[in-house]
Amino acid sequence: MKPNKKTAAPAASMTAAEATVDAMLAHGIGTLYALPGVQNDHLFEALFKYGDRMRTVHTRHEQGAAYMALGAALATGKPAAYAVVPGPGLLNSSAALLTAYSMNAPVLALIGEIPDADIGRHLGHLHEIRDQAGIIKRLVDFSTLIRKPEHAPRLVAEAVRSMASGRPGPASLQCAINVWGKSAPVTPHAPLPVRQPKLDETAIRKAAKLLGAAKNPMIVCGGGAQGASEEVAALSAMLQAPVLGYRRGRGVLDSRDPFSVTLPLGRELWGEADVVLGVGSRMLIQFRQWGMDKDIKIVRVDADAEEPGRLHKPAAALIGDAKLVLRRLLEVLPAHSSKRASRGPDMESRQAAWGKRLGEAIGPQIGWLNAIRAELPEDGILVDEVTQMGFAARLVFPVYKPRTFLSPGYQDNLGWGFATALGAQDARRDVPVVSISGDGGFMFTANEMATAVRHRIPLTAIVFNDGAFGNVRRIQEQSFGNRLIASDLANPDFVRFAESFGAASERARTPEELRGALRRAFARRDGPTLIEVPVGPFPTPWPFIQMPPVRGISSR
Repeated sequence: MKPNKKTAAPAASMTAAEATVDAMLAHGIGTLYALPGVQNDHLFEALFKYGDRMRTVHTRHEQGAAYMALGAALATGKPAAYAVVPGPGLLNSSAALLTAYSMNAPVLALIGEIPDADIGRHLGHLHEIRDQAGIIKRLVDFSTLIRKPEHAPRLVAEAVRSMASGRPGPASLQCAINVWGKSAPVTPHAPLPVRQPKLDETAIRKAAKLLGAAKNPMIVCGGGAQGASEEVAALSAMLQAPVLGYRRGRGVLDSRDPFSVTLPLGRELWGEADVVLGVGSRMLIQFRQWGMDKDIKIVRVDADAEEPGRLHKPAAALIGDAKLVLRRLLEVLPAHSSKRASRGPDMESRQAAWGKRLGEAIGPQIGWLNAIRAELPEDGILVDEVTQMGFAARLVFPVYKPRTFLSPGYQDNLGWGFATALGAQDARRDVPVVSISGDGGFMFTANEMATAVRHRIPLTAIVFNDGAFGNVRRIQEQSFGNRLIASDLANPDFVRFAESFGAASERARTPEELRGALRRAFARRDGPTLIEVPVGPFPTPWPFIQMPPVRGISSR
């Protein structure tokens, strides 16, 4: 789309770097997480020029920059950006970019390049990598090269639009070392409208009829439902339908609502459901693990037209933004659904039974998580990790609002938590953010404590220290005859480690001590706090995560 010539701002001489930064600002991106390097020198010169409007948060490793952008995007639901050099810089950031893709997070990656005339010639330039564009293309939804300064505003607009159109996801813009500093007359480009498919009214009516006639409806929410919390709550109340949220779906329905369920009770209800509404979820666990049969019908709501039929053909597929689709479904549904008897007492009874069972099985983890929940405000954010506490949190930690429980989705990559939480806290300085890591995962990005101190980011990082990759060690103990290998760890004194950077730090040995440490950390808003919690082996939560089928056979 071309800007309106009558209202467009006049062209001004800019470098490609200046034009890119200016366009990012016009699209609401006011922070860049970045690590400098020679291929991006002119980009950082532009960042200096725009320093009163564009914040530059420099990290100590490229993965830290990318994870921080991911955390900012997840916590706000808005685009966030990072910049790194080509080759090793790109590859160091690639795990976070892959995670952004798997989580449908709007992360914009600015990647440097070798001289444009030499791309693809394999001459051995500094940081050259074979087919960099091809590597990036597999990690994002939109990727292109900025070849001229005057192209930058339009390409930024296209990248930002791509991140919100259809299935959301990351985008990348690359620019060669000799192009960032080139100057030319540049005309700003207005933000492009997000592409939304036209609602299929026939499919809406079919879904309404199915749900209206259902005796035991159920709703399954994934990350795509995070922006449709109000609509999901309204549907749940209208249909008296329980709402399952796990990992990316937590917080769509307030955990205090008896209809808000996590994995174990969700599986039980799946076995009874006759119609299930899946909202922004791949439903892999349901189809592959819990099973399917002829007595259950599926209605899917997804932004990606290819997703609903990937594993199991649904009875109805509603394509589009979940909020818009569900809002229309709420308008149509009353004509096909009569008032239902309350299932509230039954849900409360089931919740209590499962709460007791989980409490008996993983009580130690619940004690620590209850301490965190008692101190974390309702709108405070918890960022989990691939650790014993993280697995338990996905099952039992109460989540009250959307985007306040950040979990890494199907990549489930160890070490994502601390740096991602740092970005979430930087973007949401109005609320406390807590990162829960094991000693193994924390050390992946522990160096970014320097970034937290340098930029006064008030993140509270809890490190549960058992001296091992605890989940790996348990598997070796239980499934491989206690033949332990590569699971025990040598750690620093975490309190002194944090203090050496200038961060506040203390050690908590009981849940009550943790509550006090959290109160002190939340009162301190000018920098980070690390709380070490020494622990032993935890009881396993896996029997409540990997549960056998409850109906038919798994969908293949």
